[in-house]
Amino acid sequence: MTEIPIHDYYPHASQLVYGCMGLGGGWNDTPAQEKDVKQAQQIIETCLENKINTFDLADIYTFGKAEEVFGQVLKATPSLRKNILLQTKVGIKLTPTHEVKQYDLSPEWITSALNSSLRRLNSENVDILFLHRPDPLMDLDDSAVALEKLHKQGKFSHLAVSNMHAGQIAWLQSAISFPIIANQLQMSLQHADFVEESITTNMKDGCNSGFPRGTMEFCEQQNIQLQAWSPLAQGIFTGNPRHKPTLTELATTKLLTQLGNRYSSNPNAILLAWLLKHPVNIQPVIGTTNVKRIVECTQASKVNLSREDWYLLLQTARGQEVP
Repeated sequence: MTEIPIHDYYPHASQLVYGCMGLGGGWNDTPAQEKDVKQAQQIIETCLENKINTFDLADIYTFGKAEEVFGQVLKATPSLRKNILLQTKVGIKLTPTHEVKQYDLSPEWITSALNSSLRRLNSENVDILFLHRPDPLMDLDDSAVALEKLHKQGKFSHLAVSNMHAGQIAWLQSAISFPIIANQLQMSLQHADFVEESITTNMKDGCNSGFPRGTMEFCEQQNIQLQAWSPLAQGIFTGNPRHKPTLTELATTKLLTQLGNRYSSNPNAILLAWLLKHPVNIQPVIGTTNVKRIVECTQASKVNLSREDWYLLLQTARGQEVP
């Protein structure tokens, strides 16, 4: 097993994480059905059979239904809980439940949202609580007091963040006595600004990168696990029927197929292997509900891309060679 930062806290955590955003029957007000619970059960079992034991949720996923169906599976089979690493996120309020979409990391909302998540999950605690998005109105000291209280109550074992840069993490950490152990960011071959910001330093083109400079390095220095959301780029390289590919994307798809054959693997595994090649030891969070694709993804650990193939993928996806 590859050693990754999260192993300092959870030695048996899988490098692949299953993202549960697609569970629960869809982003609508239709209540979760029995078939949705069965789908969740099948996916959880498939993941565990293929050595994926880390599951990522959020209170907003399918308007709470993702946590609900996951919780029903745990209720039906309580023994599953000891075999999984459970993480969820709080901090986003969505319409139409709320009048306007907003981020809320106030003490009241963190407490209320986490307690609601635990009820839906049929669990006394989560292993890792993520703060889903930075809230510009968060009062650091007040929110820190709430987090300390929930932590002491055993509602969550460890704290993490999502979509935060180095300065925000350091600021939050300054008010909290326990460590922030993970940061979840969008990283993929299609969303490769985390690479761009490192190779275009001191270049005009580098100003176009939306990825905060120094975040990767800060997280590695602080032993903060980086998790990549949307690592498969929503299937744009592997046949998403709702996406009309560009010429660059078509060329990337062709290359992924070629490399899949060369490495006796498949395009999904090659996409993940590209992320896994990075020395910060990223945890990709896959979200497909297709069990065949889940199994394909687990082959990524068997692929060790050459340096040339890694850069060839980067060059093809960015549409030009590196500077």
